[in-house]
Amino acid sequence: MAKKAISKKATAKNKQAFTYNAPSATSVLLVGDFTHWQKSPISMQKRPDGFWHAEVELAPGTYHYKFIVDGEWCDDPECTLRVPNPFGTFNAVREVK
Repeated sequence: MAKKAISKKATAKNKQAFTYNAPSATSVLLVGDFTHWQKSPISMQKRPDGFWHAEVELAPGTYHYKFIVDGEWCDDPECTLRVPNPFGTFNAVREVK
């Protein structure tokens, strides 16, 4: 009797770029459900043009996120898809396909 091959289907992750324009900021962090909302925030790197940048590999799905700019929680002004959160503000939404 032949053995059946068991295949594991790997979930492909897609590199997602996040940017935030804050030329005078000293620190920008990226947080979201993909970081467990600060369990391990992602430090963004400042570019000479004042934009902060980070790349994150995410599996296909829907993700909510925000930026923490010099300690203040901020929305993504470039994101048009937002949902209300329990704190009376909004979370940006990123769809990864």
